[in-house]
Amino acid sequence: MKLTVVGCSGSFPSADSACSSYLVEADGFRLLLDMGNGALGELQRHIGLYDLDAIFLSHLHADHCIDMCAYFVARYYRHEGGRCAPIPVYGPEGTEQRLTTAYADTPSASSMSEVFDFHTVKPATFDIGPFSVRTEKMCHPVEAYAIRVEHAGKSLTYSGDTGPCSALDELAEGTDFFLCEAAFTHGKENIPDLHLNGREAGESAHRAGAGRLLLTHIPPWTDPQANLADARAVYAGPTALAAPGATYEI
Repeated sequence: MKLTVVGCSGSFPSADSACSSYLVEADGFRLLLDMGNGALGELQRHIGLYDLDAIFLSHLHADHCIDMCAYFVARYYRHEGGRCAPIPVYGPEGTEQRLTTAYADTPSASSMSEVFDFHTVKPATFDIGPFSVRTEKMCHPVEAYAIRVEHAGKSLTYSGDTGPCSALDELAEGTDFFLCEAAFTHGKENIPDLHLNGREAGESAHRAGAGRLLLTHIPPWTDPQANLADARAVYAGPTALAAPGATYEI
């Protein structure tokens, strides 16, 4: 598998990065994990506008899904070559309604489904193209899911947004690559069931026995180096900060 960080800023785009969006590729299949603010523009640095094969939305906060409205425009109103066939979109219950409301002026109430083939995510194991995936519900103010993506004996686990929870540790158990949010700062924010800090992300990676940890979803107001140091203090494996445009072979 190949992972490309399209965007990794948390809550809102930074001067250097779009919000959460990660491209996973294998066997010519391209799966996008989240499409937050600014992600669609950045995605075109890496692949063509119509080259995606499936999209997974971890939850329906704007910094993880709002550029789907722009992608709707690109797919629905494409004149050259005609309207795009529906692409599979996996998201929490109410994803179609959320995007239709956010766009606010679709030609009809069902226009989103003309270019997006919506599938409701629940805790489950299923296939997306060549990938075997497993999803688990996380601790967040809205319905939110982490996803484990496996291919050819290797695995990538993406936390989405979550506070500390055993479900994340179990999903990431033995994973080769742990893409984990670290939005909060240890000793500063203490809001239950919202986000992880760097130390908590490192502790989760340690408990899971993950092979590698990449910290992501760090907002512009959070010091990423502090979170990196906090994670390294409790997790001995390779640990780094996500950066837009970075690629990894898994």
